[in-house]
Amino acid sequence: MSDLRFPDPHPLDAVIWLALTSIQKGLAEGDERARRYPAPVAPFAATIDMEPASFRSLLALVGGDDRIALFTTEEVEPPSAFTVVRRDSVDQMVFANANACVVQPRAPIVVLGTADVPEMLALARVTQPGPFGARTIELGDYIGIRRRGMLVAMAGERMRLNGFTEISAVCVEPAYRGHGFAVDLVGTLTSSIAARTEVPFLHVFSSNHAAVALYRKLGFTLRRRMHLALLGRADAASTLAR
Repeated sequence: MSDLRFPDPHPLDAVIWLALTSIQKGLAEGDERARRYPAPVAPFAATIDMEPASFRSLLALVGGDDRIALFTTEEVEPPSAFTVVRRDSVDQMVFANANACVVQPRAPIVVLGTADVPEMLALARVTQPGPFGARTIELGDYIGIRRRGMLVAMAGERMRLNGFTEISAVCVEPAYRGHGFAVDLVGTLTSSIAARTEVPFLHVFSSNHAAVALYRKLGFTLRRRMHLALLGRADAASTLAR
């Protein structure tokens, strides 16, 4: 996997849209111009293009004080019906060096299921690995590490499109960091995804230099820098400001 070649534009340029119109279309809300994951699953949404009609379809998917997140190759300037809650830069990294990620887990790894969701939510609240909701587990396989019966580390699969699966929710309880648990979990998922002849990829904030360095050591390389835009309804923002 060290000599990957993909067409231009790359499928991951439109990662959210392609996930919601292919493997994960069964989870999608929306129409032919705009789609999103259900809010309890993930906040991600996308439009087929930047035309006004597509943003009108997108607005219909945002209710009340809800927020949606877009990943785009260029910075989005949404219509005035939206308010931009946050902008940030995100590194999109793909797995490209199988020799760098040899799985030799230091601790037993367990498969997580719906019964584990309360603990997963609690761990996500403490560690803040990114969006993680009550139904996020529906997106793919999740694994974890327990110590004395307590879930102390986890990671899983998030966006999936033809040929690609994203690794996400990588987190370790602060008291258990430094034991290589994140490496074990990412390595296990990477091997599992690659065994399906899919390319593992992930997103990490560009400013999180420690995480970027770790993923490079695990065989991931920067594919391109993406723009994150967290959007809400402008009318909801006006109501909250009163």
